[in-house]
Amino acid sequence: MAVLRLLLGSAGIRKLLVAPSTRNQALNNYSRISKVTSICLRTEPFQLRLQKDLSFRSLRPFGSAAKVAESSEDNALKWLLLLIPVATFGLGTWQVQRRNWKLKLIEEMESRVNAKPVPLPIDPAELRKLEYCPVKVRGHFDHSKELFIQPRTLLDPEKEARQAGQISSSTESGAHVITPFYCTDLGITILVNRGFIPRKKINPETRLKGQVEGEVELVGIVRLTEIRKPFVPQNDVTRNRWHYRDLEAMARVTGAEPILIDAGTGTTVPGGPIGGQTRVTLRNEHMQYIVTWYGLCAATTYMWCKKFVKKLA
Repeated sequence: MAVLRLLLGSAGIRKLLVAPSTRNQALNNYSRISKVTSICLRTEPFQLRLQKDLSFRSLRPFGSAAKVAESSEDNALKWLLLLIPVATFGLGTWQVQRRNWKLKLIEEMESRVNAKPVPLPIDPAELRKLEYCPVKVRGHFDHSKELFIQPRTLLDPEKEARQAGQISSSTESGAHVITPFYCTDLGITILVNRGFIPRKKINPETRLKGQVEGEVELVGIVRLTEIRKPFVPQNDVTRNRWHYRDLEAMARVTGAEPILIDAGTGTTVPGGPIGGQTRVTLRNEHMQYIVTWYGLCAATTYMWCKKFVKKLA
C-alpha cells in the first residue's frame, strides 16, 4: 500500500478529490494494482529473495569484523611464535662463546701448571697471581696437626682415560691430607696438601711409614681459598671434617699462614698420601648445550615456516 501511495503521489490524490469520474477510475486502477502487488508479495521466489537480501545485509558487517579480528590474532600469534627459534638461536650462539672461553681458560691453566717452579712469595698479592703455578719450598712437616678434606676421590688421569664411557667406575673414596709445613728459608708455616689417602688410611697410625720426617724440598701448586658451593656441607672444625678449602679457618686451627700448595707427584712415598691431586680440567659440557639449542632452533623454525610461510603463499 505504501508503494501505491508513492506511485500516486500528492497530485493524484488532488485529482481524486476534484473529479468524481476520474476518482472512480483511479480507485478501480488502485484496487487492481493492490491485488497484483499482494499476489507478488505472497509468491515464494520473492519472499526467498527478500530473506536473502535481509540476511546478507544484516550479516555482512559482522562477518567482516570477525575476519579482521581473526587476521589480527593470526599475525600476533605468528610473530609471538617466531620468538622461540630466535631465542634458541641466541642461546646456542652464547654457548659457542662460552665454550671458546672455557677452552682458553683450560689451556691457560695447563700452561701454568707446566711452567717452571719459582720460589714461594709471601706477598698475598703475588700469591693471587700465581694460582695454579708451581712453586718450590724447603722445610719439614708437622704431622700432629693434620687436616682432612673429604670425601675425595683419587685423581688418576690414566685410569680415568681407561674408564671413559663406562657407566660405573671403581674409584675409591677417601680424603686429602692437609699438613702444616714450616719453611726454613722463609721462616713461616704454610699448608701443604700432601695428596690422597683411602678412607681406611685416614688414621695416621695406619700409615706411619708415610709420615716423612726431617727437612725436605718439594714442589707444589699454589691454591687459593675456596668458596663453599651450593649443597656442600659446612666444615666441621671440631670433628676435623673439612669439605672445602677455607684457608683462613685452616690457618687458625693449625697456626699457619693462609697459604696452601698442592704437593706434586714427586712427593709421593710408599705408604703415604699420593701427590699430584690438582685437577686442572674444568667441567666443559657446552657442546651438548650447543647441539641442544641449535637443534631446537632448527625444529621450531621448520614448524613456523610450515604453518605460516606456506599458508601465506
